[in-house]
Amino acid sequence: MAAEAYCVKCKTKREIKDAHVITMKNGRPATEGKCPVCGTKMFKIGAAS
Repeated sequence: MAAEAYCVKCKTKREIKDAHVITMKNGRPATEGKCPVCGTKMFKIGAAS
């Protein structure tokens, strides 16, 4: 199951395409990728499960 995040351009929740885990400046994990429909950058705080 891929991580889900809110796409601000499509205004709906979608699965993150090309999701990868990053570490924010404060040390917390986050998941980053692209919207599969419009290609906008998507971001979700917390590691992908």
